[in-house]
Amino acid sequence: MRIEKLATLKNAWKLAKGYWVSEERWRARGLLAAIVALNLGIVYINVLINAWRNTFYNVLNERNKDGFISALGDFSLLAGIFIVIAGYQLYLRMMLTIRWRKWLTKQYLGDWLSNQTFYRMKLVDRENTDNPDQRISEDINLFVSHALTLSLGLLREGVTLVSFIVILWHMSGTLEIPLGQTVFVVSGYLVWAAIAYAGLGTWLTVKLGKPLVSLNFIQQRYEADFRFSLMRLRENSESVALYKGQQEEEKNFIARFQQVFGNYWKLMNLNKRLTWFTAGYGQLSIIFGILVAAPRYFANKISLGEMFQIADAYGTVQSSLSFFIDSFTQLAEWKAVIDRLGQFSTNMEKVQTLRNEVAEPEIRRQAQLELAVEELDVLRPDGHRLLADFSLRLLPGESLLVSGPSGCGKSTLLRALAGIWPFGRGTITFPADKQAFFLPQKSYIPIATLRQAIGYPGLTRPVEDDQLRLVLEECRLSFLAGRLDDMEDWAQVLSLGEQQRLAFARVLLQQPDILILDEATTALDEPTEQQLYRLLKERLPQAILISVGHRSTLFQYHQTKLELDGRGGWTILPVGA
Repeated sequence: MRIEKLATLKNAWKLAKGYWVSEERWRARGLLAAIVALNLGIVYINVLINAWRNTFYNVLNERNKDGFISALGDFSLLAGIFIVIAGYQLYLRMMLTIRWRKWLTKQYLGDWLSNQTFYRMKLVDRENTDNPDQRISEDINLFVSHALTLSLGLLREGVTLVSFIVILWHMSGTLEIPLGQTVFVVSGYLVWAAIAYAGLGTWLTVKLGKPLVSLNFIQQRYEADFRFSLMRLRENSESVALYKGQQEEEKNFIARFQQVFGNYWKLMNLNKRLTWFTAGYGQLSIIFGILVAAPRYFANKISLGEMFQIADAYGTVQSSLSFFIDSFTQLAEWKAVIDRLGQFSTNMEKVQTLRNEVAEPEIRRQAQLELAVEELDVLRPDGHRLLADFSLRLLPGESLLVSGPSGCGKSTLLRALAGIWPFGRGTITFPADKQAFFLPQKSYIPIATLRQAIGYPGLTRPVEDDQLRLVLEECRLSFLAGRLDDMEDWAQVLSLGEQQRLAFARVLLQQPDILILDEATTALDEPTEQQLYRLLKERLPQAILISVGHRSTLFQYHQTKLELDGRGGWTILPVGA
């Protein structure tokens, strides 16, 4: 348990420290200093209000009208200052929260997107890499907001505790406890009563609420899995409808939601028991200060005003001592967030470590014309060899068709050429000043305007609208020519065949020097496929072309054929041989 706590603190420090030593450190520290100063101002106002209570209730007891009106004026001034300070304190804290979240989100996005980490994490540690979208969008927000709320709350309550313990100690006097012939004198007995009451309450709360941490962690995971399954149906609605798979999907949804429901039921029962205790603890706190101060009041040692001042000071001390009780649910949620973000960071680091320690195909760029592959081995994650000692050289204008049985490693070879497949060894050398473009079977289309979707991930040169419309027409997408600035989820609007034609439009606009296609025409009829390949040959006559495909109609657009057997063997033959 102690090791687990240290690990949580280590992860929290690791997550937090970067921002405070970053390029924004002075702005962040300045905001924090202002927020701390305002919190201390709130504590000081509360001390003044506590003293005001003595005066106010004494003038009430004396039926002093002038004193009553004067006391109301004093309170109005204190309350007005308190409201202004509280408003600015909240405003600056929210400003610091969003700036810290922005910086931390940028760091996580950078780590996740660098070196294809987002892709490699699925290959290396699929089981422990759950819902990275939730980690970045939700958990970072919770970490930052809870970190500031809890740390500033602890500071404020700590200063409040010291301030009001001094007040309570001076007003407690002594308590005489006769035991036989001996009388025990307890100084500051109200302070000791508050500490004992809050200490017992804190211990019981921790004992009762300890399972909240793991239950909150699991709940967030189940919620994200359920949400993701719903998104999957939305993204694949046509396929499910064609399969008439709605009943199976409903069963899957209910099964996933049953996990949400079952864990939430545990949370519900635990929170019920915890709330029973904390609510009872809070209700008793309301009168506990008066009860312990009553003996001195009835002994005529304190006035009515002092009685209420003591009650207020006792309540404030008890509230400060109960900070962990009142914040336990938030602390449990924060720990779960730290654990999830820590695990996410560890998984990303594991990918980078593997990249540095494990041999993988080396991608080079040199001043040469040809694309060269030398002594390339391609493996599956389990170590099975898909391709062994493979070498190839392609000059500008040359083309290669890759074929072989399903699962033999055709697509994996292209991933190795793209530099995203980490399992293997060998050297792949690209011409230094040439652009390579990879076209998968299902191209990614962002939620954006059609203009942006065609140009994804970014055109290297400006393109006129007339040229965009011409390319769409050549790719048999003329019906989209008038929608260049329409914002849509084009992956849902367009059929798979239309998406593949849009991908060819990208190629014609990008005009790459090396083009690698992974079964990029499987959803197209043969006449459309032939038209698009003819366009590639006409517009990009000097491009190096590598295609994965099974149709014999592709032979006429390639000079050489590479056949894989899936056991490491390979053969290069002229097309038609």
